[in-house]
Amino acid sequence: MPTLLVIAKEPRPGRVKTRLTPPFTPREAAALAEAALADTLDTVARTPAHRRVLVLEGEPGPWLPPGFEVVRQCPGGLDERLAAAFAHCDGPALLIGMDTPQVTPGLLAVDFADCDAYFGPAEDGGFWALGLADPDPALLLGVPMSTPHTGAVQRARLEGLRVRDLPRLRDVDTAHDAERVAKTAPTGRFAAQLAHLAAADR
Repeated sequence: MPTLLVIAKEPRPGRVKTRLTPPFTPREAAALAEAALADTLDTVARTPAHRRVLVLEGEPGPWLPPGFEVVRQCPGGLDERLAAAFAHCDGPALLIGMDTPQVTPGLLAVDFADCDAYFGPAEDGGFWALGLADPDPALLLGVPMSTPHTGAVQRARLEGLRVRDLPRLRDVDTAHDAERVAKTAPTGRFAAQLAHLAAADR
């Protein structure tokens, strides 16, 4: 079984999901981020894994379930922080973020028996998941992050490896994204939090 890595920020107002503001206030955006993170961690907790590691910027909160190791994100750009996350692993690992609360255990239950890498593209041109049988930080260093071409560049870095592509998912970046994602996972905390905020605005 692989190590499952989640890279995330502590859901503090003004520090997370700033593209949700407006229409949401910084506090509301942080509440949505916390719900997304809680859903993600719950899914990881229910997925068989060798280790479960939260690579965190900030401090753990009540949203963190038992069974996770917590390591601090290193300084630097996102490519450096992702590379450092893989450096904590001495065997197969799958890394995801906190922006896809619709993820399921079925998507995360990867098997590296006959492949070298997994790649999960995102609707915005990035990627929501990256799995490596032999974690090599060099595969991430220098990849331009948060651009429409990030996913294509990262996927090209895997050339020569046996890669399995995961389904394309939508990250939660904007209010439109939030509505679309909530519809795909209507029973989760994220959908409930979004519905709560919508009801409060009426």
